[in-house]
Formats: sequence, C-alpha cells, structure tokens
Amino acid sequence: MGNALAKKLLNRSLRKNRVRAKVSGTTERPRLSVTISNMHVSAQLIDDVAGNTLAAATTVGAKATGTMTEKCAKIGAEIAKNAKKKKITTVVFDRNGRQYAGRLKALADAARKEGLEF
Repeated sequence: MGNALAKKLLNRSLRKNRVRAKVSGTTERPRLSVTISNMHVSAQLIDDVAGNTLAAATTVGAKATGTMTEKCAKIGAEIAKNAKKKKITTVVFDRNGRQYAGRLKALADAARKEGLEF
C-alpha cells in the first residue's frame, strides 16, 4: 500500500514540476497558485521575479462551511477581490499538478466571474 502512495506522490510532483517549468509569475502578471487539501483551500498570487506573495486567501482559521467545491468557489472569489484591491487584473494559473476539474475548476470559474483574467 505504501508503495502505491509513494508512486502517486511522485507522479504529482513530476506533473507539478512540468507545469512550473512553463508557468512563472511577474509583477504585472503574477502566478495564481492553488493548494487544495482534504480540509482546506489556499490561493496565492506570487511574483516569482521578486519572490513575493502579493495577495492570499485561505479557509485555514476561518469558519468556512459547505462542501469543498463551495469552499473553493468562495476562495476563488476572495482571491479575485484581493487582486482587484492590488490593481491586478491578469494572472497565470498554476494548478500545482492537479487535474483541471471539480474543485479546481470551481475556484477558477469563481475567480473569472469576479474579473480576474487567465
């Protein structure tokens, strides 16, 4: 059983590195990095040139209720609002090796609905 888990994590790591080789954030167009765990969702806008996090949104420490898909949609809308405050309109999407479906798609659609372009 442990061997299968190790292989799964290795494959995800390889996918993540493949995505990160092509996706890099700048000050004008930061990288929207999304992390989804079993309980929580986090999103960050990162300027890779300077190595700074420009904006962030997370369910950690918040009394977020609902399904994980609903939490993702809420965080997507929140990160878009935070980006708007910082005068950021376009980003590059970093899916962190995850398949673009379900929860990740809900977050992306909510961010686009609030005016973030990617």
